[in-house]
Amino acid sequence: MSGETLAGGGVDVAIIGAGAAGVGAARRLRALRPDLSLVLLEASDRIGGRARTAELGGFALDLGCGWLHGARTNAWTGIAEEIGLTVDCTPAPWSEGGRQLQKDDSDAKAARVVANEFLERIHAYDGEEDTALSALLAPDNPWNGYIHALGTFLTGAELDRSSIIDQSRYDPGPGPDWRVRQGYGTLVATYAEPVTVRTGAEVRRIDHSAAGHITLSTAKGDLRTRAVIIAVSTNVLAAERIAFWPPLPGKIEAAAQLPLGLANKLFLHMRRPEAFPDDAHVLGSYQSGRTGSYQLKPFGAPVIEAYFAGDLAHDLEREGIGAAFDFSVEQLKRLFGSSVEGMLSPAVMSAWASEPFIGGSYSYAAPGASDLRQVLAAPHDQRLVFAGEACSVTRYSTAHGAYETGFAAAEAIAKTLA
Repeated sequence: MSGETLAGGGVDVAIIGAGAAGVGAARRLRALRPDLSLVLLEASDRIGGRARTAELGGFALDLGCGWLHGARTNAWTGIAEEIGLTVDCTPAPWSEGGRQLQKDDSDAKAARVVANEFLERIHAYDGEEDTALSALLAPDNPWNGYIHALGTFLTGAELDRSSIIDQSRYDPGPGPDWRVRQGYGTLVATYAEPVTVRTGAEVRRIDHSAAGHITLSTAKGDLRTRAVIIAVSTNVLAAERIAFWPPLPGKIEAAAQLPLGLANKLFLHMRRPEAFPDDAHVLGSYQSGRTGSYQLKPFGAPVIEAYFAGDLAHDLEREGIGAAFDFSVEQLKRLFGSSVEGMLSPAVMSAWASEPFIGGSYSYAAPGASDLRQVLAAPHDQRLVFAGEACSVTRYSTAHGAYETGFAAAEAIAKTLA
């Protein structure tokens, strides 16, 4: 619902942010406490947050999160099946059995060996002082460019900005990684259907100074509530797009030290799809940290999904879809020959840094800031509860990590309002 105002209204619980965390919180709270009235407030005009699916020729294209990481224990896997969507179990390119076209390439083999050693150093790190991931690079290693690229894919940021300890704690759950044929964005939006959602309802101020109620000032008027679940991005909090009264400086500082990295996707339409293999993967370069990762014909769709992260993603987003297309074509020409250029055209591209109510893709911790995930997640006065992927200590950057924090926030509120 988008046209209704909120002026003079009141509910027991307001949830801010209709992404994976907010939707998960709303569904859990409805199940636990059907006696409570609740509303899900979304600043933008759509539901799903960083899960967003576009449609091209009958195929679903995920512009945001796309993989059910740790699929066997990922809550969204069961939810997808419960609501009638199709979970596709084709192995991911990085998994056993995945179709990696460069699997036997000598450079690719050597680079992957070095990268695996780098990841092992992260998980074995026992230093007392947290520092940047770049500190674990072996000097003059010829494959450091690939490790830099891998680091941006993992965190959305460059190695010198990301915490070793935070990355060592990352655990999305046991594999494999699967996909939803209808799209992750479709999954989250469909799951939200039973919930009362107000889109276009940007929350600008949360006044929690009164003992008996909280007042939300929104783009559609003021709303009184007994408790609030805040499931917005760290970039929104750090920029103080939502003002708190009394202020919550600890939350703002935690959010600022857990900023959103950037990962964008560009879908290139194929004029001759028969020239490319189905559901295969190539990396643009194993030597450079500025490279795209390319999924060919996912689900057999006549597209190439190009994936960019870190500073490269920021640069290409600023320059626009034409620049991203040119960059991709130059890399693909080196892999498939110059004739590729005439077979491809740009279709659709994400630009997550420019999304006004999000501001990026997924959170990373600055060196020394990993413990601030727990600070951000801690309830304030039992009436303000925070959720979202950045609040997860081990499953940050994932939609199921976001869901789990929303689930926990709902349980906390259900007890508070007993």
